[in-house]
Amino acid sequence: MMRSGSPERPMWTHLAFQVSDLERSLSFYTDVAPLVVVQRRESEGNKIGWLSNDKQVETPFVLVLAQFGPELSQRFNFEPGKPLPTLAPFAHIGIELPSREEVDAISELGAERGILRSPASQRDETVGYACSIFDPDGNVVEFSYDQKVYSTIRELWGSP
Repeated sequence: MMRSGSPERPMWTHLAFQVSDLERSLSFYTDVAPLVVVQRRESEGNKIGWLSNDKQVETPFVLVLAQFGPELSQRFNFEPGKPLPTLAPFAHIGIELPSREEVDAISELGAERGILRSPASQRDETVGYACSIFDPDGNVVEFSYDQKVYSTIRELWGSP
């Protein structure tokens, strides 16, 4: 039972990082990744956008993107509007897709747009079939098939 909008137990809920242009980043993540905007807000020159899987009610997880105004940019010591990768060279967002063909499509799209980091290929059994691309700020986004994240967790704790 939810109390005050909080879960009954500790939950992994979000990943947050700054972006140089919120609109460009939201457009990228809703166009390339299977994510939807679930919340937007603006306050004191700061713009925030939340992205999630469409209708992910059971275990919501949100990617929070923040475009900071001058005050927070100064506090965090970066230049407003200038890309500053947070997730690189190894750190990345991982998105598991239902088929190899969908990974191939992302890899081709990345090549066409000049944002391909590594083309689709079969990796070891832990990674599966994967490719990675750069988002507008240079953060790495990995798309995989058969990485076994869901099957491993379901095997460990039981399928819903």
